[in-house]
Amino acid sequence: MPILIDSNILLDIFTQDKKWFSWSSDTLAEYAEQDLLYINPIIYSEISVGFERIEDLENALPSDYIKRDDLPYEAAFLAGKCFLQYRKAGGVKKSPLPDFYIGAHAAIKGWSIITRDKGRYHTYFPTLDVISP
Repeated sequence: MPILIDSNILLDIFTQDKKWFSWSSDTLAEYAEQDLLYINPIIYSEISVGFERIEDLENALPSDYIKRDDLPYEAAFLAGKCFLQYRKAGGVKKSPLPDFYIGAHAAIKGWSIITRDKGRYHTYFPTLDVISP
């Protein structure tokens, strides 16, 4: 089954985060052996802040290992509905959070997601298969 990689997992690896590097890199390696791994433009944007040049980011994300997938319009619609639910529950952000787009993308495609942000994904996407610590 394809898996969407949340940006926090890739950032753990790129920054060699002291707390999460091992879990994130081991988990990503484990699933890469058996599943297709994907990112979308929102994830790409979030991880790009750690790179000076696009070529450096591209080299860090080899296309034979991590595939790219565009955000479907259906996912954007679902992200908006989740954002509305968030606002009605007292959320203060004025525009949809990236996690809504990322979670909706995985949910619409029927994919799993590797993330450390289990709570938000389970809250707004209860049927989503979340791989987390």
